[in-house]
Parts: sequence; structure tokens; C-alpha cells
Amino acid sequence: MRLLVSPMNLVEAQAALDGGADIIDVKNPKEGSLGANFPWIIRAVADLARGRAPLSATIGDLNYKPGTASLAALGAAFAGADYVKAGLLGVKSADQAEEMMTAIVRAVKDYDSGKRVVASGYSDFARAGSLSPLLLPAAAAHSGADVVMVDTAVKDGRPTFDFMSERDLQQFIDLGHDEGLKVAVAGSIAFGHLELLLRLQPDIIGVRGMVCGGDRRSAVQEELVEKLKQALI
Repeated sequence: MRLLVSPMNLVEAQAALDGGADIIDVKNPKEGSLGANFPWIIRAVADLARGRAPLSATIGDLNYKPGTASLAALGAAFAGADYVKAGLLGVKSADQAEEMMTAIVRAVKDYDSGKRVVASGYSDFARAGSLSPLLLPAAAAHSGADVVMVDTAVKDGRPTFDFMSERDLQQFIDLGHDEGLKVAVAGSIAFGHLELLLRLQPDIIGVRGMVCGGDRRSAVQEELVEKLKQALI
């Protein structure tokens, strides 16, 4: 499993890199679960991480607005993101998800075909009023995306595992792999969830709060990134 760590600034990005994160995922927690950061922050972190780890950037917990989403995706790609991650919060159906992701994929890959696109759903979709993540792998694959992810929409400390059983998560991972996608799992992951994740073996796990000492509003700590990285070996 590759470890994705989500810093919100250069200092946190340095800590994530020094701790051994495999992917640096720039986000802005002040704007939501997958809140978008500023282009100049993405660019600065891309410069910092170059040659050490690929850069991911979130473009927001998006409403169903394919045009707006595609512009945001192009902005993240231009700013230096190797992975462009879209949260489909306002998407209500598989058809809408496919339309949104098709626009996002085209915007990114017309600019640079080597960049990757991540479609993210939400384990707590029922309370967030979003699409079931089990409907997302097929829509993401049909759009040309590269990675499918599940996260939590509401950051109240409840993890993905409160909303999706091990069987649900295994199905999500299997559906993604059957479609030829890489699969990522995130959402208030804690050290106590590692045994389950090691059984499930998603391609990527995404964390923030876990390496901030349990509070995603705090700062990423190098020693916690290193501890997590070692636990995944």
C-alpha cells in the first residue's frame, strides 16, 4: 500500500516528505473534506516534492457542475499536480458522476496525458446526500479516470469504517480493480484500523488527522508519518 499524506502548507509538506510519504496530497481542510488549496501553494509544494514524491491536489467537494469542475481540474494540473482529485459530493447518480469525471479527465489529459485523475466518493454518502461509492468505480472507469477513492464527507471523527463494513470496502476495492483502476481508502483512519487495511490491501491509503496526532486541524508530524509508513511495510 502506498501512503498518501495530506498537508495544507509547505511546512507540513516537508514533514510528510521527511516522514516517508509516498504521495503528497495538497488540500485545504478549512474548505471541507477535499477542500481545494490555492494554486500558489500547490506550485510551491510541487517544487518542494519534485524528485521525491508525486503531488496530488484536491479540487473541492464539488457540486454537479461539470464546467466549473473541469476548470478547477485544469488549474490544479497547471499548478503542478500529478494527481488531480475530485470529490463528487453534489453528484446524485452514476450518470452524473460519469459526466462530471469525463469533463475533468478531458481537461487534465488534454493538458498533459501523463497526469492522473482521481474520482472520490464518500463512505457517509447517506448522511451527506451523495452517491453510493459502490456506484463510482464503473462511472470513473468509463470517464477515463485512473483512481477511485472513498473518504468521509463530514469530518466529525467518525471513520469510513463506521459507514462501510469490511465486506462493503472489499467490494469497493474489487469493483475498482475489475475496472482497471487503482483504489484508495481514506476517512479518519486511525492506527487501530491498520489490521483491517492490511487485510483489504487497497492500493493507497489517505490520511491527515492520523499523522496530526488525531486532530486534522493540527499540523502533520514527521514522526507520525514515519511510524505509519513503517507499520505498512
